[in-house]
Amino acid sequence: MKKLLFWGFILSLSLSLFILKDWGNNSVIYQNAQYGFSFSLPESWEGYKIVYDEWEGLALEGPEAGKVVEKGPLIYIRHPQWTSQNQRQDIPIMIFTFDQWNLLQQEKFHIGAAPIGPTKLGSNTKYIFALPARYNYAFPMGYEEVEDILEGNPLQTFEIEEE
Repeated sequence: MKKLLFWGFILSLSLSLFILKDWGNNSVIYQNAQYGFSFSLPESWEGYKIVYDEWEGLALEGPEAGKVVEKGPLIYIRHPQWTSQNQRQDIPIMIFTFDQWNLLQQEKFHIGAAPIGPTKLGSNTKYIFALPARYNYAFPMGYEEVEDILEGNPLQTFEIEEE
């Protein structure tokens, strides 16, 4: 029985995503066990969706200039009322290794057309989490709400188990 409970616990930890309801402050928590972070959302975001994408870093100089030299995960937390006809502001979270982040800070590559780089939201011992520059440049519906959410420092990190 103990073995069964142990493996059930391990299985539950191995799931990369799950939703928790934080009854203490009426918020919804997105938790990502693969990368080791959680993100607090207002109750109105219950039923959100996760969209996976990838950021690309282009070399600034040398023979690789203009070519993709770095890539990494980009996770969008999407408002539950988002539709293709009524798009709302997503919450984008870029994920970098420490090596990638250091190269970005040294301007070995850039991401997007903005003259500034991503803004660091937090880190654990394996990854750095950042907000893309100009993520809300088009001012889509709900961008003010996302700004308010981000002002509350909603990203929390935790250490992930080595496999």
